[in-house]
Amino acid sequence: RSNRPERLRSRPAVRVVLGVSGGIAAYKSVELLRLLTESGHDVTVIPTAAALRFVGSATWAALSGKPVADDVWSHVESVPHVRIGQAADLVVVAPATADLLAKASAGQADDLLTTTLLTARCPVVFAPAMHTEMWEHPATQANVATLRARGATVIEPAVGRLTGADSGKGRLPEAAEIFALLGPLLGQPVGDLTGRHVVVSAGGTREYLDPVRFIGNRSSGIQGYALARTAIARGARVTLVAANVTLSDPAGVTVRHVETTAQLRTEMLAAAAVADAVVMAAAPADFRPAEPSESKIKKPADGSAPSLALTQNPDILAELGERRRHNAAAGVAPPVLVGFAAETGDGQASVLDQARDKLRRKGCDLLVVNDVSGGAVFGSPDNEAVILGADGSSYSVSRRSKEDLADAIWDRVLALFASAAKPDSADRLAT
Repeated sequence: RSNRPERLRSRPAVRVVLGVSGGIAAYKSVELLRLLTESGHDVTVIPTAAALRFVGSATWAALSGKPVADDVWSHVESVPHVRIGQAADLVVVAPATADLLAKASAGQADDLLTTTLLTARCPVVFAPAMHTEMWEHPATQANVATLRARGATVIEPAVGRLTGADSGKGRLPEAAEIFALLGPLLGQPVGDLTGRHVVVSAGGTREYLDPVRFIGNRSSGIQGYALARTAIARGARVTLVAANVTLSDPAGVTVRHVETTAQLRTEMLAAAAVADAVVMAAAPADFRPAEPSESKIKKPADGSAPSLALTQNPDILAELGERRRHNAAAGVAPPVLVGFAAETGDGQASVLDQARDKLRRKGCDLLVVNDVSGGAVFGSPDNEAVILGADGSSYSVSRRSKEDLADAIWDRVLALFASAAKPDSADRLAT
């Protein structure tokens, strides 16, 4: 929503300096430049010499509509190493390598980008990108802490595929996510979730039979991550509890990674205690082995299969619903609670009949119902659903992107916010 450029064209242009340092992720900044210029902003690109080895000046000039500022010796009569920073309304460095962060922290000024950072008196945002070991090194962490203490914004890098075969924390967030986080600095309208803290769960839990085998489900986490990204774009503070997903962490989101249902329960109950809305989009395993083996279970030589005793896991959504009812009875305004139901229907009840029963039993405000017959929805970028309300309402969402469905869910959460005065999160501590 708020990261769509067409909504900004009537607003005054912001003078943006886009600094690009020498990392392979420089190619992603081409898309960020496009988003900035298509929003009507005046963008000056300052690539470092190393960045130009990844993306050439012609690309930056063509997309910005302006000559590329890449050294302190061109047009010296206008004193570019001072004037560019003085005239900027916003400086964004994406990607910001470990080397660039170190120079900025130390106040070095050996090229046009670092001199611009010293002369700028506007907001400065760094979007780091580097290998995990470099990001986690104490020197880099000290540099980041120094920059943040000086008032700069340093976006947490995403988790995902890095250069070569490596994966981990250090990936540059996607351009659209960075652009969404820049919204308030670009004069975008205040998001309709600004000031709200929302908690979202995503993915599917695993219950281990032994050190190598587990019981799980097909939930990919895509819908939960879409809920987190759209909430950030609409101004919310977002906590995401992610169970066994392979997706990159959304920029600007506090992410807690878990494996088992017990771990998911612990994180969700803690986060929900100080939330304005809780969306339980994860798929917890309903059962776990009663006695998991500490060593790998061996295949019997006689061809038989070992028996497996299961026990029920805690029902996290029902527990959140019970806490909600308890707090409401005590006069403490509870968070809006949204559940998900993946149903297939059977000979006795339809998908919606089963979902309405679940809505009543779980104590949700809203229940998002998916018909997953034949494995539909899992791993797909699209979704269709019916959003049931505790007030008896029903809203059908035809097949569309999971981001669009997420926006439809937040619209209904906002309607529930509007029906009651905003509570103080501090009053929601669990009893």
